[in-house]
Amino acid sequence: MNHWAMPSIGVISMSYARPFTAEHFPIFERIAAAGLEFCELLVPEPGELDPAEAAKSAKEAGLDLVLAARVNLARDLASDDAASHAAGVAYLKYCVDVAELCGARIVGGPLYGAPLVFAGRAPAPISDDQRMARITRVVAGLAEAGAYAEAVGVKLAVEPLNRFETDFCNTAGQAVELVKMVGSDAVGVMLDSFHMNMEEDDLGRAIRRTGRHLVHFQANENHRGFLGTGHLDWAAICRALGEARYHGPITLEPFRRTDHRLSVPLAQWRPPTEDEDTDMACAAGLLHAALHAAGAR
Repeated sequence: MNHWAMPSIGVISMSYARPFTAEHFPIFERIAAAGLEFCELLVPEPGELDPAEAAKSAKEAGLDLVLAARVNLARDLASDDAASHAAGVAYLKYCVDVAELCGARIVGGPLYGAPLVFAGRAPAPISDDQRMARITRVVAGLAEAGAYAEAVGVKLAVEPLNRFETDFCNTAGQAVELVKMVGSDAVGVMLDSFHMNMEEDDLGRAIRRTGRHLVHFQANENHRGFLGTGHLDWAAICRALGEARYHGPITLEPFRRTDHRLSVPLAQWRPPTEDEDTDMACAAGLLHAALHAAGAR
């Protein structure tokens, strides 16, 4: 077998609660009991959560922490509004500060901004000059935030999203192009198989081509249910991760798939209505097995 360092497997806090506050710290024990090694927290807004206390509680449960950033139109690196762009840079620096406080080494997400569906706006055509100006703003913002992150040993992971959630970065190739333009060792790529399923010609090839730029991976089914309940080929995905020599964190991010009534929105977070710990443990077990078969052990 072609062995490589075993990636760690974790889960996003949003699978249990949103917002995730101090009252939810006991969930860390459940995450560990499901065979997971870290929790990916949404970067808390000021006053929402004490990062140091979260780190202490997670450590007591045997978990590390990873962070997921939350951008919006008021803090948007891609924006041509100077205040919104500056707020986007300041927010990424705030994310780095939170990472320091909770001992996280990675902050991932659509860090470039330009949110669409969840910000309530549709994409509009832009000229090539506008497109290049937007790229310049994003590169400058990521370079500034990247220098800030590099000084404290934190990595920023840029996540391409599907066409319905952003009009800036939709594919792994675009994300690699962006981080190469930034040119910082502290700025890499995060891939999410849910978005990749919509936008990539070949998931395995996209992973391999991302290669050394890949610093975080989210393992999600095509419909965002628990692993094994959709149509994604986890054996092939894990083989590609091995061929890319990927050894960073892998996050499970299942959303609710238990309410199939007509007119219940799928693009909306809903809290769990039943105990899903067994489902979570089985999803982690499937991924562990696929990684093992691909040569991770």
